[in-house]
Amino acid sequence: MSAAAAHWPGRREIRADLRSGVWLVCGLGVAGIPAGLLWWLLAPRADFRITADGPTVIGNPSGELLVADDGLFTLLLAGLGLLAGAAAWWLRRRRGVTTVVALALGALLAAVVAWQLGELLGAGPTKAELADVGARVTTALRLGGLPALAVAPFTAVLAYLVPVLSARRDDLGRTPSVDAVDDSAVELQPAS
Repeated sequence: MSAAAAHWPGRREIRADLRSGVWLVCGLGVAGIPAGLLWWLLAPRADFRITADGPTVIGNPSGELLVADDGLFTLLLAGLGLLAGAAAWWLRRRRGVTTVVALALGALLAAVVAWQLGELLGAGPTKAELADVGARVTTALRLGGLPALAVAPFTAVLAYLVPVLSARRDDLGRTPSVDAVDDSAVELQPAS
């Protein structure tokens, strides 16, 4: 085997995968929108009635209300990360370093988008609403633990790397591109 044939085509592979990596980051960023909407719709919040003496709770809200917001957010992002990692592995032609980096960055972007959208939609009552006697207000949706943002990138990369560990071939079963096939054909021709 010649030195040229044993050379790792990493730079060429990274450049070839750059466009699909950008699309993966953008696609995951957009996937943060439904995740944020789900967090806003499913997160438990407490309702209060504004009286002359101040806010009065309606019903019997749970003491774990703030922890439930973070827990639900974490579970939603874990599911998103697992789906993204599995989907990225099935992009057979683009398996490699660029895909892993794009997967981590895209999942982090999705987490930030979901967090900001959920908090924007679940904003708490304004001062005017708190001063309006008889009004009904709902508590704000807040993420209490920022480390929850790391769940999506972690699970996405984990879901991608588990099949990598079980891959039998060094190229991870990557479908060769047309350029790589042409280069290998040139290298295998005997010298005249």
